[in-house]
Formats: sequence, C-alpha cells, structure tokens
Amino acid sequence: MADYRQFYDKLAEVVMKDNIKVDECLKKHTYTRLGGKADLFVTPTTFAEVQAVVQFAKKEQIPFTLIGNGSNLIVKDGGIRGIVLCLKNLNKIVVEGNQLRAQSGAAIIDASRYALENRLTGLEFACGIPGTVGGAVFMNAGAYGGEIKDVLDYVMVVDRDGNLLKLPASDLDLSYRTSNVAEKGYIVLEAAFALQPGDYEEIKAVMDNLTERRESKQPLEYPSCGSVFKRPPGYYAGKLIQDSGLQGTRIGGAEVSTKHAGFIVNIDNATAADYITLIRHVQKTVKEKFNVNLEREVKIIGEDLTDPSKQC
Repeated sequence: MADYRQFYDKLAEVVMKDNIKVDECLKKHTYTRLGGKADLFVTPTTFAEVQAVVQFAKKEQIPFTLIGNGSNLIVKDGGIRGIVLCLKNLNKIVVEGNQLRAQSGAAIIDASRYALENRLTGLEFACGIPGTVGGAVFMNAGAYGGEIKDVLDYVMVVDRDGNLLKLPASDLDLSYRTSNVAEKGYIVLEAAFALQPGDYEEIKAVMDNLTERRESKQPLEYPSCGSVFKRPPGYYAGKLIQDSGLQGTRIGGAEVSTKHAGFIVNIDNATAADYITLIRHVQKTVKEKFNVNLEREVKIIGEDLTDPSKQC
C-alpha cells in the first residue's frame, strides 16, 4: 500500500503548511462521527490553491477525495488514502442585486439566512438542509417542495485537469437528488443563485415554520447522515421502514431512529461498519416486505478497516 504521506513537503509548496494535516481523523469532519484517517487532509483558502492541489495530485498520480462538511457522508473505518480535500475555508457569501453568490464551503443554511437578511426570496426551502453549498449543488439538494435547480444560475468549478470553468446550471443535468458533477469530475467552488425581492417578515415566517417542522420531526439530538434513502417513486422511504417494523433496530452503535425512520443515528460510538450493515438490513427487509428497492441518498466512501493504524 502506497504511503502518500511522503508527499507532504511537496504539497506544502502549493498550499500553506497550516492547511495540511497528516493522518487526520475524519470522524471529526463528518456529521455521523464516523471514519478512519486521511493520509493528507488539505483545506485550501483560494480557488487557485484548489487548482494547484488538483494539478499536483494528477502530476504525482495521487488519489484525491473531496468532502464538504460531511453531512450526507459515511466514511469507512479504514479512512481514505491520498489527499482528502475539504473546502470549509471557502465560505464567503455575497449579494449583488437579486443574485446571491456563495462559495462551496459555506453552509447552505447560512446562504438562506443571508438571503433573508437581504430580503431575497427563493432559498427558504434550504433553511434546514445541513450541508454545504457545494454539496447542495452536487446532489441537487431539496426540501419542502424546493430544490437547488429551481434557483441555481451558474457555478464555478475546477475540472479534472485543474481548469477553472464557469458553467450555467443547465450544464449540470440537475434532477432528483443528483447531478453530473461527480461523473464529470468537477469540484464546485462557488454557486450563484437567482433570487427575487421579497418581504422580510414573510420570508422569515416561512423559514421559521420550516425550521420548526424539521426540529419536531428529525432526530437532531444524535449524530446522523440525514435522510439515508431517496424517496422511491410512489412511496416514502421513512413510511416503508416504519411499516417494516424497523424503528429502533440496532446494530452495534447504529440505530434506525425511533423519531424518524428515514434516519439512522449514531447512538453509541457506532462504526461505519455498523452503519453500512444496518443500511443493508433495512434495504433487504423493505424489499422482502414491499418489493421496493431503497436507493441510498447518503454517499459511502473510503476503505474497509484492514490496517489498524488507519483507525481513529
């Protein structure tokens, strides 16, 4: 197995040393509190640094993985080899007229609040989505009848060769919880949203209502990866899981939430293996009872635990 940590000094020529960590524990960077170690954990502060990292990785043939804030992600217990790129430092949000531009590391919740403060309507639906702007574009995130494609104007991305591109939303093939971002190998750096002027109190009332609905229904008191499964055509994933008698089912430290069956929560120091085994058990049970295939919404990345030194 290659030891990519040896590239630290070379990588430090294109990114500040303070923004490179060796053997970083990834459970510190995921909502589920799961994951082994990253060989090299890099947090660029500029678009140019992202380009430089991509070009460096290609030149040295080092695998690299992009993560947002880890809200819709399960990292396996063996961690991730090569470079893990985290864009949390790219988090600026600006408004010009009716357009809101947010860098990919900004929380989409913060973008919706910024729109409110500037009396712009259109992003209210995102006020409870626990992800980054980049992640929201990646999966065309949505909630309560709205989704990113409804308001996205364009994105700035870096391609596999490290080129900086400006792409209209129509180029991303946005559909239910998906886009072509992964297929094309794009790294989203910034998104521009076309919004409309609105009344502050009316926008706030909608956001307050959506926040109350989310907090009353979702198990926010435990670490989780959000909704685990996509909505199957004609059904609701949570209802199918509930009707299968799976609420409260536990494997290791992972449990199907008793508050909302569409969530799997880390109730007692769960491992990624616990989570993945429970996900497969839920899929198998629902298939047997209702002949419905539950497709994962959550993304699973990384390696199984074979080297104890890669475990956190």
